[in-house]
Amino acid sequence: MHKTAFVFPGQGSQQAGMGRDLLVTRPDLVDSYYRPADEILGFPLSRLCWEGPAEALRDTAVTQPAVFLTSLAALDVLRARGVTPDVVAGHSLGEYAALVCAGVLDWADALRLVRLRGQLMAGVNERVPGRMAAVMGLDLAHVERICAAVASAIGQVVEVANDNGPAQVVVSGQDAAVDEVVRRAREAGSRRVVALHVGAPFHCRLMSDVEAEFAAALTGVRFRDPVINVVSGVTADPVTTAGDAVACLRRQLAGRVRWTGAVTRMTDMGVIRFVEVGPGRVLGGLCRRIAPGTRVHSTHDASALALAVDTARAEADTAA
Repeated sequence: MHKTAFVFPGQGSQQAGMGRDLLVTRPDLVDSYYRPADEILGFPLSRLCWEGPAEALRDTAVTQPAVFLTSLAALDVLRARGVTPDVVAGHSLGEYAALVCAGVLDWADALRLVRLRGQLMAGVNERVPGRMAAVMGLDLAHVERICAAVASAIGQVVEVANDNGPAQVVVSGQDAAVDEVVRRAREAGSRRVVALHVGAPFHCRLMSDVEAEFAAALTGVRFRDPVINVVSGVTADPVTTAGDAVACLRRQLAGRVRWTGAVTRMTDMGVIRFVEVGPGRVLGGLCRRIAPGTRVHSTHDASALALAVDTARAEADTAA
């Protein structure tokens, strides 16, 4: 059986205006999600999503709930139009929306966790300034060796944060160490290195300092077993119980994003169609490179979402 996966984006996919055009045909989303989110968080998240400014959306503690909320709105529209997934996964932050989709978390609880996650991550950067950079054109093992050599040479933390796909590896760590990895990667033949403006050195051991505080918050939230298949971006393995989900979210802060493995696992499960649910089109491009031949659809705006719905319906009719 050919399957559909919903994949949910993480930080870096945000943009001012995201989600606003969905309200033209679905004004009820304001009362279902946006207004309650503003009340839960105590600041106008909805206005920041729809209007920006872009500078505000670069604040990690704002970006993360904003991307999460936009993904929820797109998910609601897809479901209302009869498009549902057989399996879900999320890239970093996106794992929270995936777990909501799978019935593991209530969306309001997930929103609170996402807000806290962003605040804790931003706090790490205030204490130990760091950054992230994407290295293109070198394989994972090569980038791992460069990181290890730099960490040993200068005594700072720098690690592989994301295995995003063939020849795209993201590194994370302290400023000077990342700068040195960038320099050595270029010398080694990297065709492009891109600084990521995400506000903190995510998915490296610098985040270990906040794991215990975040784990305590997780214990105060109700988790359920998934009602549809979930593949973790942390382990690239299925999440089959509530306990699995808790463990993955805790490990995720300082753990590597194994997106290549997650996409490969989903294709092994029979997935031939990926729908990127939320702002941006980053994950769609990664899925295409990891799994050539699969079909990829975006929902980054109302017209793209409508096309994704129409195409999914047509493909379903053909398969039937």
